[in-house]
Amino acid sequence: MARELAISLYLFVFKCVFSLFHHLPLKDKTTFVISFGDNSYYVFKEMQRQNIHTEVVFLCKGKAIEKFREYQGVTTIPLETANVLDWCRSIYHLATSRYILIDNYFGFLASVRFKPEVECIQLWHASGALKKFGLEDESVKYRSKRANRRFRQVYNRFDKVVVGSDVMAETFIRAFGLNENHILRTGVPRTDFFFNEAAKQRVMETLLSKFPEWAGKKLILYAPTYRDTELNEFSLHLDIKKMRQKLGNDFILMLRLHPAVRTSLHSDDFMPDFIYDFSSDEYEINELLLVADILITDYSSIPFEFSLLHRPMIFFTYDLEEYKAKRGLLDEFPANLPGPIVKDTDSIINLIKENNFNFNKIDQYAKQWNKYSNGHSSANLVRYLFQEKSSPQAYEKLHDYS
Repeated sequence: MARELAISLYLFVFKCVFSLFHHLPLKDKTTFVISFGDNSYYVFKEMQRQNIHTEVVFLCKGKAIEKFREYQGVTTIPLETANVLDWCRSIYHLATSRYILIDNYFGFLASVRFKPEVECIQLWHASGALKKFGLEDESVKYRSKRANRRFRQVYNRFDKVVVGSDVMAETFIRAFGLNENHILRTGVPRTDFFFNEAAKQRVMETLLSKFPEWAGKKLILYAPTYRDTELNEFSLHLDIKKMRQKLGNDFILMLRLHPAVRTSLHSDDFMPDFIYDFSSDEYEINELLLVADILITDYSSIPFEFSLLHRPMIFFTYDLEEYKAKRGLLDEFPANLPGPIVKDTDSIINLIKENNFNFNKIDQYAKQWNKYSNGHSSANLVRYLFQEKSSPQAYEKLHDYS
């Protein structure tokens, strides 16, 4: 109850400040509200490539701000900060921007009403979903009526939601209580990386030159999603010593924890000749997926992007029943997964040694979940937003985004 009252008070104050700025005229301005930043980055770079002349503002939560500090001619402001001036500046830009692009759930949207000319676009931070979220989240049944009303108010602010597939469109419609008119089939911007041969070559050369000891070995990427109970104290459920003993001669293990997890490896888990921790913001997840020969994950969304590389993946769901009960998984899980499900380290080792994966299933998965993500997703979205400002050349080789 106390938490709900605190949220309500905060949103009331937010609404009052927003209302003051709401009387100001709209500017030719695009504001990105960022939690992860990957999709926003690709959209912004495409805007630069197409020479779109618009004021750009980045409102960044947490460490995401580091992705955008270096750019000249843009405004970068920390979001959800104790700095009152930055907080007011953020609200000013939200109230006076023609376009608002966000990549996550942001509660402040429940307290604002944009002008009719404003378009709020949800970029989201994943190409697909295995976990239930939004209105389908298992926690809905435990929320207060006030909280559920607030969630719906946030979802109602989305004019469009960007998707890379029809199946993800259906997921968003259910999760956010939207309809078909809210869906924008431009493809997911960050997937453009996997179609850019020059960019991929640069990443490969950079990482392999930085880690010459990887030569002649295959790379396993373990990228689990977060558990609410392990945000502050992560527990590595893989038997690293056994993996090193059985696979260490031929493989390297890369670890990538979810950004929400605030701890890293324990000293007992650290083996510098076998396991590498890539959980810091220094490394993009796309880069790690590119160099990985095998992906081990669980309920994370990264298999949707990794399937574009047509490489094997293993789903390490040691807590499947517990996770399904507490967090919720989509009804399709686990029937349509593009890789085997295991619950222990021995099974992972055996699968890797046998190397008998179903690549046809991986290809089908990639086509299903990346139907509109074909290398032009950022250009498609920029075309949709700024069609009258884009050069004619920007239209070439772009599929219909409607």
